[in-house]
Amino acid sequence: MRVNSRLLALALPLLLSACGGKGFGDLDQFMAEKRSRPGGIIAPIPTFKAYEAFAYSATTWRSPFERPIEVREIAQLQAVSAIKPDPNRPKEFLEQYTLDSLRMVGTLEREGTLWSLIRDPDGGVHRVTLGNYLGRHHGKIVESGETYVAVVEIVSDGSKDGWVERPRTVKLSGL
Repeated sequence: MRVNSRLLALALPLLLSACGGKGFGDLDQFMAEKRSRPGGIIAPIPTFKAYEAFAYSATTWRSPFERPIEVREIAQLQAVSAIKPDPNRPKEFLEQYTLDSLRMVGTLEREGTLWSLIRDPDGGVHRVTLGNYLGRHHGKIVESGETYVAVVEIVSDGSKDGWVERPRTVKLSGL
């Protein structure tokens, strides 16, 4: 133990003496050289054009990824019924999402009414039942069960004022 103390007593002053001295001459010279140079010019901040939002106005048209309806079918459908969406009906919250982006995550039964739980793309869960609307194509819930929600959408048939009912189903996620 005594040997370690003596060794430490000799090594400590030696180490502290290494920190002193005038070994900063090259550093002082470098800093003086950098300070003597003229300062640079900073470029002005560039101006950016304001972003113009694109307004997509083709949401009521038929999707290009769906099979077009035959002209004969259109004539038959128009002759049989005068289907069209109600423009005066207030939109429900889940009508801002496409039907494909909505997921059924469960059901609840309260006072004899079966409620389906639908998750939107933002993660919110909403209660819906018969008569509620889903999706961007005026989809009305016409039937619901413990594992599915049956929806009838009203979509454009491609003609000027023609509309067609299209049945769709939202199934319970994970099945």
